[in-house]
Amino acid sequence: MIQLTTSPNRGIGEILKIFGWLFVFITPLLIISGIIAFAFNFQPLYEYGFQRYEVSKTTGLTDSELSKAARGLINYFNSDQEFIDVTVQKDGNPFPLFNDREIQHLKDVKGLVRLDYQVLIFSLLGAAIVSAIAIYRKQIQLLATPMFVGGSTTLVGLMLIALVAATNFDAFFTKFHQLSFANDLWLLDPSRDYLIMLFPGGFWEDASIFIAALIGVFAAGVTYIGWKNLRAVHS
Repeated sequence: MIQLTTSPNRGIGEILKIFGWLFVFITPLLIISGIIAFAFNFQPLYEYGFQRYEVSKTTGLTDSELSKAARGLINYFNSDQEFIDVTVQKDGNPFPLFNDREIQHLKDVKGLVRLDYQVLIFSLLGAAIVSAIAIYRKQIQLLATPMFVGGSTTLVGLMLIALVAATNFDAFFTKFHQLSFANDLWLLDPSRDYLIMLFPGGFWEDASIFIAALIGVFAAGVTYIGWKNLRAVHS
């Protein structure tokens, strides 16, 4: 039990420790949500997929029109627009890129993206508040262990998920959609639906590797910083 009345400094220290341990939960949320938000807004990732999987041949769209489609998707995810509306040129004629089923699915995807943004904002606020309190009290060393544990926990979780995904990515990707969406609108026809032509299965595997690599780098960095400060505290 914290005795704030009889030992205020000790009581505040205990409270700081509790707040500090929030980093164990904040760290994975902050890293993962931040990287996912970055990936959804990183147009070169989209264009990498277009080039690697020769999407221009599959869709009949020029590279400039594909870039326009990528920008349209990114703008949509960051707008208040309920439904996406992207018109491109094909063979000199304008046409709406996505059909009704794809539009409805993208609305669901946008919901997940906005949820990720919310997690990112709240985890950033949490990290900022805890850090500010520790800095103000000149007890930043209290964050060393939580950072180490949070970073290493993120790395372990990432490795477990990567192992499952590497075993059978198609099954992993299917299960992700089944858990993330309450409908089957994500089941698209690659012979007619442009959304799946723009982003074939191979793209999502590559994008997952890209995201996992960035998460791993940031998690390793946080773990190292926590470990380095732990050594400084105990030296």
